[in-house]
Amino acid sequence: MFRPFRKILFWLHLVAGVAAGLVILVMATSGTLLSFERQITESVDGYQVSMPIDVQKKGPEELFAALQAAEPGAAPTGMVVSYDPTQAVAFQFGKEKTLFLNPYSGEVLGEGAKGTRGFFQFVTGVHRWLAMKGESQKTGQAITSAAAVVFFFLILSGLVLWIPKRWTRRGLKVITLPQGGLKGRAWNWSWHNVLGFWFALPLLVICTTGLVIAYPWANALLFRAVGEEAPPPKGPPGGGKPGMGGRGPGSPQAGPVSTAGWNRAFEFAKESSETWKSIQFQFPQGKEAIFNVFDGHRGRPDLKQMVTVDLSTGELRKIEKFEEQSRGRQLRQWVRWAHTGEAGSWIGQAVAGLSAAAAVMLVWTGLALAWRRFFKKKSTVEAPLAE
Repeated sequence: MFRPFRKILFWLHLVAGVAAGLVILVMATSGTLLSFERQITESVDGYQVSMPIDVQKKGPEELFAALQAAEPGAAPTGMVVSYDPTQAVAFQFGKEKTLFLNPYSGEVLGEGAKGTRGFFQFVTGVHRWLAMKGESQKTGQAITSAAAVVFFFLILSGLVLWIPKRWTRRGLKVITLPQGGLKGRAWNWSWHNVLGFWFALPLLVICTTGLVIAYPWANALLFRAVGEEAPPPKGPPGGGKPGMGGRGPGSPQAGPVSTAGWNRAFEFAKESSETWKSIQFQFPQGKEAIFNVFDGHRGRPDLKQMVTVDLSTGELRKIEKFEEQSRGRQLRQWVRWAHTGEAGSWIGQAVAGLSAAAAVMLVWTGLALAWRRFFKKKSTVEAPLAE
């Protein structure tokens, strides 16, 4: 009974892999390149400032005014302030650019590693929508999302096909450990099985979280699994690249910006946590100032809280902590960072990066096996079969 099912599953696995292989290869390659984007970008930005004696950091109002004086007409969408006294303040301009300022003098330091940021922005576009532009992005995202569904099937079907016909020590060794002295089809077969076995679990996590990000129905399933209704989407699928711990700032604001009350609101944000490491301030377009306050790195949503201040009255409106949110919203916040591995700090990123690299090899060896099956004569060096 299992044999006919296995044969059908094998051909479904092969056809699906050939059909979506190239797109999955592009996504896996770009995912590998993006695995340590944050650390690489931060290390090459190169801006560290000296801490003057008896000089306090300027508030958001003074820093915004200094930016406007140096860059007339500049329309930033938000800023990120670090607790580290040697770190520059980052002004964000949507997805387009970032400008760094000296937090003590207000001097504009520059755009940092503009080339590096541009490179990662391009790779992100490739990963999400195959670098398509304008309205074509929807088509690109539909293709990558469909490829993620196929990859999910390939991982699960591959695990079933991996099950040895006989559970012997030699049989398990053949499909779990690399074999030396192999060439051609045998080499491809061995590595396809070995990498599929060791990286199946992290790839399932990456793929599943990717589906939740890509599809409203998958997002709804996540909430339904804990007995909740999914909240309405805040924007179109595949929107701007998330900033530190959530949605990135929106489009630049039109018209003059009133900064009245920003300093007082920022003090509320700092007072909300005695252990804050960084604060992201998304510039308000109304009477509410919203701050994301982080007690750790951006991949830990449980170490983040949102502070809302009413600018018209200067009063603290609410502090929304992670533990106060519903189970569904908590899980949804982990999804983004589980997908990149950042939820597990650099170790998680390393696992995600290695898994993406393994996916590259899985696609490559799988396509090579399919090519040999259909277009080349059977290799004289056969793969050792599991017993």
